[in-house]
Amino acid sequence: MSTRTSRREFLRRLSALGALLPAVKLRAQETLPTRAIPSTGERLPVVGFGSSKAVMEIPTEGIEPVERVLRTLVGMGGRVVDTSPRAEAIDARFGPLLNLPELRDRLFIAAKINTNGRQAGIEQMRQMQRLFARRTLDLVQVESMRDLEAHWPNLRAWKESGEARYIGVTVSSDAAHDRLEAFMRAETFDFVHMNYSVVETRAEERLLPLAQDRGMAVLINRPFMNGAYFERVAGRPLPEWAAEFDCVSWAQFSLKYILSNPMVTCVLTETTTPAHLEENIRAGLGRLPDAATTRRMRELVRTL
Repeated sequence: MSTRTSRREFLRRLSALGALLPAVKLRAQETLPTRAIPSTGERLPVVGFGSSKAVMEIPTEGIEPVERVLRTLVGMGGRVVDTSPRAEAIDARFGPLLNLPELRDRLFIAAKINTNGRQAGIEQMRQMQRLFARRTLDLVQVESMRDLEAHWPNLRAWKESGEARYIGVTVSSDAAHDRLEAFMRAETFDFVHMNYSVVETRAEERLLPLAQDRGMAVLINRPFMNGAYFERVAGRPLPEWAAEFDCVSWAQFSLKYILSNPMVTCVLTETTTPAHLEENIRAGLGRLPDAATTRRMRELVRTL
């Protein structure tokens, strides 16, 4: 396939090949790579699903788009589903999807607390446990470090009681990196969740090395800057040299940049389209760019 293939053309060809079936499976010789959670050694696939957009569209679009994406994720060897508590009416429809017999035991649910006040945080946790039909959530995070002082004792208690297997915190903007760094140095926990991409590269300066030093797994959000990345590269041909690291689209260009950093455990991608998720997951296959190439990637994107 030409390295000048656009995202739209890539998806058209996948459709023509019948790659849009709900439960796409990798060819036998292809295995989605995994990376270890430092605190336990448990391994996670390197590409996951950020469910916020898809879940929020359930009232208008129904559950079918989310179900198709979840089936694609599992069919291609993925596990990680990142979510946040939503209105009970929405999560009451999302929860049963997480418990479909063919999905329940194959998913790693990364949940969040995203409210103010200790009791409100407890209520969010109880709602997720009830609607997701899980006493134990794989990962509970304080989203955007919101009211962290109120929630952190709860997270530590939930891990102690077995209601959370892992705990962590999230940020989604460079402006929050200094506060996150201070917390990472002050506390010991399992996961740190941050923004990072071929455009937003600040995390690689201090946060990613610090996570490695502190033994923390790393989840990555905003690989496409909530869509702004695609606006930047729209109409631009993919460089010929992207073929050197098995990259066939601009989406994979950013994802392969992220995954080339060995300190990243899993990158989360948000989509309601199985074909987009398949394209994203395939970024984890094949070659990754080396250090010289990642510099070239950064320099190219900065000129666009």
